[in-house]
Amino acid sequence: MDIISDVKGEDIVLLDLREVTPIADFFVICTGNSERQLKAIVEKISETIREEHRIKPYQVEGNATGGWVLLDYGTVVIHAFAEVQRDYYDLEELWSAGKTLLRMQ
Repeated sequence: MDIISDVKGEDIVLLDLREVTPIADFFVICTGNSERQLKAIVEKISETIREEHRIKPYQVEGNATGGWVLLDYGTVVIHAFAEVQRDYYDLEELWSAGKTLLRMQ
């Protein structure tokens, strides 16, 4: 979460989905205010996790230009959105059966 806030990501949410789905244990959802900021968020997350834990995402979907990037680390899936796409997909509502463990504005 600090990784995201360090590059000015906003409205960061950590959802616990362990009781809801086998897809992932946790979702991290955040918002970037521009294409450049989304790129910075994704790069910082990828770089930090690679350096500190020596792992790369299993899969990366989307791109900053399209306003949404997904980093799949298996048990943790990170969604970085532009505000418009985040409102449209509304993952917090879609996965509302999960528990919100943390929300940083």
